[in-house]
Amino acid sequence: MPRPLRVIAAAFALLLVTACNSASSGGTAPSSVRGVTADSIRVGGIVSMTTASGYSKKDTDLGARARYDRANAEGGINGRRIEYLGAEDDGQDPARNLAAARGLVQQDKVFAVSPMSSVTFAGAGFLDAQKVPTVGWGTLPSFCGPAHLYGFNGCLVPTPGGTLNQTWPEGLAAVLGGARGKSVALIAGDNDAGKFGIRTFTQGFEAAGFQVAYAKAAVPATSMPSDWSAYTKEILRSGPGGRAPDAVVSVMQTPYNIGLFTALKRSGYKGVISDPTDYDPGLLAKDATKQALDGVYVLLQFQPFESDSPAMRQFKADIRKASGGKDVPLNMHMMTGYMSADLFLSIAAKAGKDLTVASFQKAAAGFSDTGTLVGDRAEPKGQKESFGCGALVRLKNGRYEVAVPFRCYPPIPFG
Repeated sequence: MPRPLRVIAAAFALLLVTACNSASSGGTAPSSVRGVTADSIRVGGIVSMTTASGYSKKDTDLGARARYDRANAEGGINGRRIEYLGAEDDGQDPARNLAAARGLVQQDKVFAVSPMSSVTFAGAGFLDAQKVPTVGWGTLPSFCGPAHLYGFNGCLVPTPGGTLNQTWPEGLAAVLGGARGKSVALIAGDNDAGKFGIRTFTQGFEAAGFQVAYAKAAVPATSMPSDWSAYTKEILRSGPGGRAPDAVVSVMQTPYNIGLFTALKRSGYKGVISDPTDYDPGLLAKDATKQALDGVYVLLQFQPFESDSPAMRQFKADIRKASGGKDVPLNMHMMTGYMSADLFLSIAAKAGKDLTVASFQKAAAGFSDTGTLVGDRAEPKGQKESFGCGALVRLKNGRYEVAVPFRCYPPIPFG
């Protein structure tokens, strides 16, 4: 073939290949960003769905799916659909948590991990090093500081130099008619979350004016006690003059709380009992569980389901739709997944059409909004302190009632 004809043929072939590539990608070059294509964003989650104690956060996955489904129904994020792969089960096992993080990034090629909800976060260092935007429940120190990790309601377990959320101490002070002259016993599991919880809540309750009479992360985290008498005897003698404290605060999960609260009540304890996990109508199906939790004040870091705000009505509608139109009992894990997804979506939307890790981080660095189900949000503030909002509900006669309404409290320095 003469040289001029070869040049023309080669040019024609190049035009043909370019046209085919444009047609196959809708006229947009495919993205080189991990987990991002011209029309989708791939996201996965890590959740403790199964545990040795039987406690499960599986509904975290439903909450996230409900929020992602609505985002897709509304046209996606800047024209991209959320491809939510669902949540990996870490079984509350550090090795499985890290393996899940590695699998989502190296095999599934996700852009982000949201939600992440567990009492262990062994995968935190890996996800941050791999520059994977990760949003979850900030109950572990890993959510306080690393550049790519975000708590949906901020950093709840800060490092020195950060701040403490005072919702729980101030809420219980309101229940007791003030903290002055009142004593409190704090108990937690012997794990990272429990130890940090004892440290932070001890400071928070003391700052609110309580006397902290007992504060131990002593309960085995991997095997629930069959006999709680050793713990209850020590707690009930820890108050001033060897008396019972005015309040017992448990920083543990539901099966442990049921055992501890039952033992306290059988010992004749009449003071205030409180925990941060047992806001779940599904727990009321069993009489023994209902009796154990009756009268307990539960800390919430979001608007109570009993509220009738537009945001709460939207949440309930989204959960109902994701559940196939069924009115399923609502629980805090659904909210954890929903608001983790919501924070990720809100920042990703601000990042614009050119979604990269760098553009996501830039958007996060100046992100703020107001009036959400967790109050006013702001980053990077949320990587150093909580958003400071919450409420207390109380189980009474088989129903949850708002005991201390949702509000935001000024944080205190943590040191």
